[in-house]
Amino acid sequence: MKKILLLLLTLVAVCCNSQKVTEKREYINPVIGVDTPDPTVIKAGDFFYLYSTENQQQEHYIPIYKSKDLVEWEYISSAFTRETRPDFEPDGGLWAPSINFINGKYVLYYAMSVWGGEWTCGIGCATATRPEGPFTDQGKLFCSNEIGVQNSIDPFYIEENGKHYLFWGSFRGIYYIELNKDGLGIKEGAEPVLVAGTAYEAVLIHKKENYYYLLASWGSCCSGDQSTYTTVVGRSESLFGSYVNKEGKSMLDNQHEILIESNNFFVGTGHNAEIMTDREGNDWILYHAYIRGETEKGRVLMLDRLKWEEGWPYVETNSPALQAPTPVF
Repeated sequence: MKKILLLLLTLVAVCCNSQKVTEKREYINPVIGVDTPDPTVIKAGDFFYLYSTENQQQEHYIPIYKSKDLVEWEYISSAFTRETRPDFEPDGGLWAPSINFINGKYVLYYAMSVWGGEWTCGIGCATATRPEGPFTDQGKLFCSNEIGVQNSIDPFYIEENGKHYLFWGSFRGIYYIELNKDGLGIKEGAEPVLVAGTAYEAVLIHKKENYYYLLASWGSCCSGDQSTYTTVVGRSESLFGSYVNKEGKSMLDNQHEILIESNNFFVGTGHNAEIMTDREGNDWILYHAYIRGETEKGRVLMLDRLKWEEGWPYVETNSPALQAPTPVF
């Protein structure tokens, strides 16, 4: 009898432990349930650091979150204070940051704009010695009316063959330009080059094997349940294009593949962060969306596994998961 009782207790303990393991291995979207639009992420040591568009009401002047697994996030600080935030665009907000590690320092690119200010908005950068900040503003790189590109927002930085490039743009064409060696200014004589059409904003480029993948957002970002924001993708054998869809049609002509679109639970799926790879080699994508019927929470942070088939990325059902296995870090 004692042996049977001991066996039963052991089985109960195993079941309980198995349940705990299962619970630990599952996450539920969103992974940050408050307004976290336009995310960007970087790995530093054992942690991921995530930055997003500022929330002036909360005095989060580009909020910074920290996580070990892309699922459990903790707010830790802001890149700027009220006194140190950039001000080259009067009354402008700090939008769509891009975090990078360049020549031994953290470089944060940001857009500064007012809604509808498509010729006065621009892109600047700031630096820090730690991912938590504080960041010191280095000033603007350019404004729309100076560089001749309307709606110059949504920066993305990438290195290629030892050179530094900035991609940007919002529904007026996606452009790139070469930066100088420290990434804090435009290379002398460099000019903007068009790489994708007028249907897109929030560009991000991910290199995998023999291809560069241009991810962008298409549709309306900020209309609550009526938002049509969708994440799309094209690919190229060169960083500089041309980027095409599966049929070989160019993103210069606004042709693409759908990557993440709305479903019954979430709407307005777009502006993804950098793609992170876990210990098992799985790729993960962070982006923002609204919760249907709860849009007062703002654009919350979503996480999905990015899978690959025949050289193209996809997520299951082409839409956000409600619940899924947790990344392994």
